[in-house]
Amino acid sequence: MLTQAMAKRITLDFLKTESASGLILATAALAAIALANSPWAHVYFGFIGEPFTVQLGAFTETLSIIDWVKEGLMAVFFFVVGLEIKYEIVRGELANPRRLALPIIAALGGMAGPALIYLAINMGHPPLLEGAAPQGWPVPVATDIAFAIAALAVAGPKLPPNLRVFLLTLAIVDDLGAVGLIGLLFTDHFRILELAGALVALTGMGLLGRWRRAPYLLYALGFVVVWGFTLKSGVSTSLAGVAAAATIPLEARKLGRPGVLEDFMEGLHPYVAFLILPLFAFCAAGFSVRGLGVSDLFGPVALGVAAGLFFGKQIGVFGAAVLVIVLKLARRPTGAKWIELYGLSLLCGIGFTMSLFIGQLAFPSTDVAAAAQVRIGVVVGSLLSTVAGMAILAWAQKRRAGEED
Repeated sequence: MLTQAMAKRITLDFLKTESASGLILATAALAAIALANSPWAHVYFGFIGEPFTVQLGAFTETLSIIDWVKEGLMAVFFFVVGLEIKYEIVRGELANPRRLALPIIAALGGMAGPALIYLAINMGHPPLLEGAAPQGWPVPVATDIAFAIAALAVAGPKLPPNLRVFLLTLAIVDDLGAVGLIGLLFTDHFRILELAGALVALTGMGLLGRWRRAPYLLYALGFVVVWGFTLKSGVSTSLAGVAAAATIPLEARKLGRPGVLEDFMEGLHPYVAFLILPLFAFCAAGFSVRGLGVSDLFGPVALGVAAGLFFGKQIGVFGAAVLVIVLKLARRPTGAKWIELYGLSLLCGIGFTMSLFIGQLAFPSTDVAAAAQVRIGVVVGSLLSTVAGMAILAWAQKRRAGEED
């Protein structure tokens, strides 16, 4: 059985790991941007765009390297995140419905705020700025979980661990909402048969949890089957990771031993922190600034995305959180202060890889000007959110340490 003491130890270990992996993640992203704007840019883009075929029995899929990282390896990341979310909902900080309500409502506010600000800049009769593009409103909606969690780990490693759980839950709900928008707005059709196969496989994993001594290999095979069907169905594999995690039991296989969920969390977390996330950052963060003019910095798409991420996220997340807490519909995370919640709200404006991905879907590759503005807006908005959020949280941690002394 996973006890409160075990859970606290795992969370603290994760924060220490993410403090180190956050630096690796940032280094990988900077390396990608540097390579994408260097004489070796063709090597970098050739590598991430190289097609690679995976064939296993009747399963055959050909994707680029960057797509395999996003659709394959990142599903493992969402699986680990889902494991932690499950524990917190069942036995941890979020077991109280009033605490679970806070990150969910804050996430909804964090989706509405950026979208409204983007539309305010890109709509009107006539539009406020020439070249406005209202269809780009989903771009600033998402939060990059990996970068946001890493920024928190670096800026506030000694802040209450429950803040990490709050940010993690909020970001998951936020990104699941973004995944839903992708499916609704940018997916031509779903494959019902494959989606049904994924649901059957998930049911099998759920039944497997009733077998107390089920080998871990069966859970791993079940996850691969769920992932394969989800990939073929046209639905984002991030959903497969979170859904599969929900089937993992908390109970131990043997009395006196760590629980199944704990074993998976501790076993997979180092691979996610030091391999999967840095590789994802390296593949997804690189973009070229060649050919961008001064006008691209102030175009309506760039302004809408940047303002949506920096202003919209903090207003939406923090505003929604304050509202439900004041109305006593939810409670603050245990031990958290208002200034710390505000710092987390700023970190939610780190859209980066997810926003870049949605931007590629919202604007065709032939619209070079809009695509360039998306990149500028995402980078500027994410950097402002990172710097401001980390500064606020670092100051809050220093203030907290002074009060304890």
